[in-house]
Amino acid sequence: MKVLVPVKRVIDYNVKARVKPDQSGVDLANVKMSMNPFDEIAVEEAVRLKEKGAATEVVAVSIGPQQAQETLRTALAMGADRAILVQTDQDLEPLAVAKALKAVIGEESPDLVVAGKQAIDGDNNAVGQMLAALMDWPQATFASSIELTGGKAKVVREVDGGLQTVELDLPAVVTADLRLNEPRYASLPNIMKAKKKPLDVKDLGSLGVDAAPRLKVVKVTEPPKRGGGIKVETAQDLVSKLKNEAGVL
Repeated sequence: MKVLVPVKRVIDYNVKARVKPDQSGVDLANVKMSMNPFDEIAVEEAVRLKEKGAATEVVAVSIGPQQAQETLRTALAMGADRAILVQTDQDLEPLAVAKALKAVIGEESPDLVVAGKQAIDGDNNAVGQMLAALMDWPQATFASSIELTGGKAKVVREVDGGLQTVELDLPAVVTADLRLNEPRYASLPNIMKAKKKPLDVKDLGSLGVDAAPRLKVVKVTEPPKRGGGIKVETAQDLVSKLKNEAGVL
């Protein structure tokens, strides 16, 4: 069984994002980049499935600039067997990413796609769902547990009311939530081994994907700064301020 894991190069989650002076987007100059945290969880889960004997091969895929090779090497160091970079300098929208992944799936024929539920830069939470729709595959989003048996995937999903368990026929798309697992740190020997693992580079244009943008960013601004708190003497004072000053009651 082959598992395909899309991974994205994003601003490191420890870095505070800065908006460009012209408010056209986020400033990426001299900013530390790393693998999207939810994609790390997806890679870890795919590697664990292989370690359990449920999967035979893990393929990591990234769509982005040449520097995304570093992100793929991280996935290889975590345990992926090989990697594919669909190289483009465009900042693709979720639909274009899903179309590119569909083209890669057409070449690779995986039995399961495990993706992060969302990227922490755009927070769209859309690629997994769009990919499943384009492939006409069953999907399970926000997974906190995945079990593979008899050509089916049993997935526990995190929903507003608690947990939901679904069973999918393979091939399928599953998106990973935060509590699915805790990703491992890549050891130095595995980092060295990752340098020798296969990493194929394809040009986005060679896949015949329509990557034309459908959305336009009008303006990007930082959230308003949080004001300082105040102390009140009694519960009555608190209610009065919430009602008359804050206007929330």
